Amino acid sequence: MSGIIFNLFVFVLASFVGFEMISKVPTTLHTPLMSGANAISGITIIGALSVAGQTDSVTAQYIGFAALVFATINVVGGFAVTDRMLEMFKKKEDK
Repeated sequence: MSGIIFNLFVFVLASFVGFEMISKVPTTLHTPLMSGANAISGITIIGALSVAGQTDSVTAQYIGFAALVFATINVVGGFAVTDRMLEMFKKKEDK
């Protein structure tokens, strides 16, 4: 029981620290940070594939598949947002 409380404490503390760090990032650094987050999510996809493929437990395979789906959604959405933000920096052509 104390392990669950400790893990919950770490999760809440990490949430507060993460929120404070992200809220202080200037907008000009947001696009490079998104690219870095996409790379980390790509590593998550590789980890999810290895978990889902190397275990005999059906529960672990379902968890690995769910992690694969969520990481893929995160990567695709991150690249879409990054592409949209980079479009804002392109010069508009005169008509």
